Amino acid sequence: MTNKDFCLSSYIAFRYIWKDGVDFCEGFQHKNILPVPESERIPVHTSADIDREIQNQFDQLYKKYDNIGILLSGGMDSANLASYLKPGSHAYTFTSESGVFDADINRAEFYCKKWNLNHHLIHIDFSDYEKYTPIVMRHKFAPVHSIEPQIYKAAELAKQDGVQLMIVGESADLIFGGMDKLISPQWTFDGFAKRYTFLDPALVLTNPVDQSPLYERYRTGADTIDFMRFMDEVFSIESSSSYLNAFGAAWMPYYDPYVRLVMADPLDMDRVRNGEPKYLVRGLYAIKYPELPIPTKIPMPRPVDTVFQDWKGPQRPEFRNDIPMQQLTGNQKWQLWCAEKFLDMAFPLK
Repeated sequence: MTNKDFCLSSYIAFRYIWKDGVDFCEGFQHKNILPVPESERIPVHTSADIDREIQNQFDQLYKKYDNIGILLSGGMDSANLASYLKPGSHAYTFTSESGVFDADINRAEFYCKKWNLNHHLIHIDFSDYEKYTPIVMRHKFAPVHSIEPQIYKAAELAKQDGVQLMIVGESADLIFGGMDKLISPQWTFDGFAKRYTFLDPALVLTNPVDQSPLYERYRTGADTIDFMRFMDEVFSIESSSSYLNAFGAAWMPYYDPYVRLVMADPLDMDRVRNGEPKYLVRGLYAIKYPELPIPTKIPMPRPVDTVFQDWKGPQRPEFRNDIPMQQLTGNQKWQLWCAEKFLDMAFPLK
């Protein structure tokens, strides 16, 4: 089934197309990741359990791959995983003239020195978006997340270094209670929907399609929503599919050890709400880096605020001509830019 207006609204609201079997046009079948079945996930009670189970996974990976690399930020998730790599392995950290990666770079350099890893800085600027965005869009048959061109470039460079498998720590936030800004409040139905929607399709599209049916799947009462299940089922697909697509476009295998794990005990929301999100992963970081304070959680940076600071907005007829561009964030501007580039590719104007 094809429905351009629905797919465009879904991407604008959620950064992916949430209805399987609905695509922009004939021959464009978008790809979303399938979660690891619960029956195949390993329950962990403690940080020591995580340490043991991740080590077991790496032991198995090294039976198959000689050269394993890692996407290494300055945060806990990838820093923990870096400790399981063999000395001399390749680690890749992004950089840009905007400075958004500076904190990541400084901490990543420390991690690489501690574990004797070869550290590579990958510069990202607007030319990379122009060069790599069409590639990852063609592979996905849909507009993409702003991290995808970055990941694709990293994968291509890693192949030049002989890397056979890339390690990422993308799923730790979701599995271990790291999305504290989204899971800590006691949300109303409308409040969560407003907070989670990345960009309101009605604000920017000439033919917006209501996306509330996705939220309705998780309604539990007149004004309540099972936002934890929403995050497990919706956010996980949107986020992980970005990695699946970017690495897939580069024909680079990747692996996330966290995604094979599951908390054996209920998430302690009191700890999360009192400044200790992802407390089991924090405990693992303390084991691996007792000499360092635990870093503040930040998403993978993208230099979109700087890159799209002066962009005037889309010009195609699918977009409104009164979009308040000055009110949009860099990531929201990226979505519009990317959506327009995709439409130019799939529906060229005469």
